[in-house]
Amino acid sequence: MAKFAPFDAADYLDDKETIAEYISAALDDPNPDVFLTAVRDVARARGMAQLAKDAGLGRESLYKALTPGAKPRYDTMLKLLHALGVKLSASPDHS
Repeated sequence: MAKFAPFDAADYLDDKETIAEYISAALDDPNPDVFLTAVRDVARARGMAQLAKDAGLGRESLYKALTPGAKPRYDTMLKLLHALGVKLSASPDHS
């Protein structure tokens, strides 16, 4: 019987383009926890301590902000995304 390692998205988030696509896909989901999970995956890929430092946040604050069900402040998320080298943008919905 074959054994497989559990999938971890953080293993594949190694450049800004991939990170931007991953976060954009998460934003398309109506569940806000999907977005928080995506940002948390990217934070783990980059290193939580380093991201907290780059974003000007405490490490505990970063963990708390990215916990499923959390309601982080908009400015906190902007700091995190900026520190990750990603920016949010809006486009018209053609549905």
